[in-house]
Amino acid sequence: MLLDEPSLGLAPMVVEEIFRVIKDLGSRGISILLVEQNVMRALHISDHGYIMEIGKMAAHGRAAEMRGDDEVRRRYLGK
Repeated sequence: MLLDEPSLGLAPMVVEEIFRVIKDLGSRGISILLVEQNVMRALHISDHGYIMEIGKMAAHGRAAEMRGDDEVRRRYLGK
């Protein structure tokens, strides 16, 4: 399944439901390619992450490792 910015412009409560459904689909074995600007939310429900910057691969790896990587957090997650 390909999802392009499924949370864009939605109310926070709806976003919560969208991400819950995406996570549930993934747990049922459905492969999902999620394009999402909310990087931290996407990495919390993903197995792997890929960050694009100006059309080029800037970072990639296991989602849990990317969430904990100080450089990735500083540059792309605003932390």
